[in-house]
Amino acid sequence: MEDGNVDFIGRIDNQAKIRGYRIETGEIESQLLRVVGIREAVVLVRSDENGQKALCAYYTTDIELTAADLKRAISSELPGYMIPSYFVELEHLPLTPNGKIDRKALPAPEEGVSAGREYVGPRTDLEAKLVSIWQDVLGSVTIGVTDNFFDLGGHSLRATTLVSKVHKELHVDLPLRDVFRYSTIEAMAEVISRLEQQEFLSIPVLDKREHYPLSSVQKRLYIQQQMEGAELSYNMSGMTVLVGRLERNQFEAALQGLIARHEVLRTGFEMVDGEPVQRVYSDLEFAVEYTKATESETKSIADAFVRVFDLDRPPLLRVGLVEWEAERHLLMLDIHHIVTDGMSMGIFIEELLRLYNGETLEPLRIQYKEFAAWQQSEPVKERLKHQEAYWLDMLEGELPTLELPTDFVRPATRSFEGDVLPFSIDKQMTDSLQRIADENGATLYMVLSAAYSILLSKYSGQEDFIVGTPVSGRTHADLEPLIGMFVNTLAIRHYPSGEKTFLAYLNEVKETMLGAYDHQDYPFEELVKKLQVPRDQSRNPLFDVMFTLETKEDNVQSFGEIQIESYPETHAVSQFDLTLVISLLDEGMNGQFEYATKLFTRNLIDNFAQDLLVIINQIAEQPSVMLKDISLNGQTEQEQDELEVIDIIF
Repeated sequence: MEDGNVDFIGRIDNQAKIRGYRIETGEIESQLLRVVGIREAVVLVRSDENGQKALCAYYTTDIELTAADLKRAISSELPGYMIPSYFVELEHLPLTPNGKIDRKALPAPEEGVSAGREYVGPRTDLEAKLVSIWQDVLGSVTIGVTDNFFDLGGHSLRATTLVSKVHKELHVDLPLRDVFRYSTIEAMAEVISRLEQQEFLSIPVLDKREHYPLSSVQKRLYIQQQMEGAELSYNMSGMTVLVGRLERNQFEAALQGLIARHEVLRTGFEMVDGEPVQRVYSDLEFAVEYTKATESETKSIADAFVRVFDLDRPPLLRVGLVEWEAERHLLMLDIHHIVTDGMSMGIFIEELLRLYNGETLEPLRIQYKEFAAWQQSEPVKERLKHQEAYWLDMLEGELPTLELPTDFVRPATRSFEGDVLPFSIDKQMTDSLQRIADENGATLYMVLSAAYSILLSKYSGQEDFIVGTPVSGRTHADLEPLIGMFVNTLAIRHYPSGEKTFLAYLNEVKETMLGAYDHQDYPFEELVKKLQVPRDQSRNPLFDVMFTLETKEDNVQSFGEIQIESYPETHAVSQFDLTLVISLLDEGMNGQFEYATKLFTRNLIDNFAQDLLVIINQIAEQPSVMLKDISLNGQTEQEQDELEVIDIIF
């Protein structure tokens, strides 16, 4: 509705995922009942006619309380995504004949009901355009000009998408750091109104030819694929269980349609005049690998499914189906990283589902090959000169090498043999870390990145080192619907001095990350060349540790009438010495350390994981703690400094 209220007519849930977060309404009810004057409180998740979900709080009170009063009262105890969008005051809550609250009888919010966010509608054309862009990025129906982007589920990846859409729709270059600094539509519109108009230039379509150039990251992957032991290190594999009647012909037709739609799935790589190039094939054979087996026999099948790709023989994709029962299959996917990335896999699954259901997809204007050529065009090269200067300044001087304790002598040639150690962070701790981020204008990624770098500093004794982190690489709006390898890697330099408080250090990490985000287009491969990093077969260039935070959007839970269940991964490699991967889940966070088994035993990685949790706990309890006072397993920094060998305690 024009006033910002939603006409709720759909189903009611007590628990649901909203903007990627699993909401437990009981937690919100408990906080409302602690507010002075509240007699009763019930919170529901209601869906509107478009399927968009929002939290609605119903309450009875002895005193006059506004939506703003209630929002302020619970905001200090709950993260932004758990603050209701609507508050409805009732004289009495409806009851069932048994005396319980009749949730089904609670009225839908109507016009005039107060929104928890104190809805303020757009007042100018620019604000109205920004509302539309935010709705597209966040998937929200009701957004007011005073709402905070990050309270609505925004994060750095969505901020990057927002910036690209603003450029396309409004013809201005909005720095990504300004999304953090001016995180309401009201403030953002004021900033944009002062920016110089710049024409949005679409990525041009190429004429048909026999060969096309590779993107910067494709060149690196092509070269690294040739290294001994690296053959499987860039396979992206995934497996999931399909429960229900699977129409094989329909499934294969959907796959063929997807391959026809995305040229990159029909692309091979070869050498021409000493230079790697890509060739797009107009037609090629593709077949699903079908097998019948019991679930107990599947592990060996799954292990054998992931195998080496010949880059000159597309498709660099294989799909397998293991039939356990008539209506129970294991779907196996294996795709080479040179033609896909994590975001692309989401597009792959979504479009496969839509094609399976008989939908017609909007044609793609450009393909990945256009991106690869555009990346090397003169206008882009000119724009990247400024970004190059930023990175050379950030990494000036002697480049530090992080020296973590290892169990084995580093091999002369880097090995890709690896394993994974999982751990978890509960919802209460996750919410505590999110609150620290919110209170300091940061993101959960920044808080976790700071904690991880503290762990690395404690183990290495170093206060200057580099950690790698991936970014989507889709800073141009034309790239949003494409499958391909767009990911760029940022080299983030950390200075976790013991004399800093955690909050001061978090602010430092925040500023570093915002600067990096604003210069994220500069290819990592070009940076390595410019810095003239000495070649070392035993290490990666610039850094050997990585950190990535995977934000979970609403995952596909069904495939037509088929339900989707998870299946444990079996393929483990390690491209770096150590990689920390944190995944946001409904009930908190799952973490895992991917580690090189030629360097570390599982016991030492266990120690890393436990000590990371120790650090996180101390940060949550006392955000102002000095870094030198953060201890590992109860040891002070002085005691740690006296240790020549780190004992494994398990």
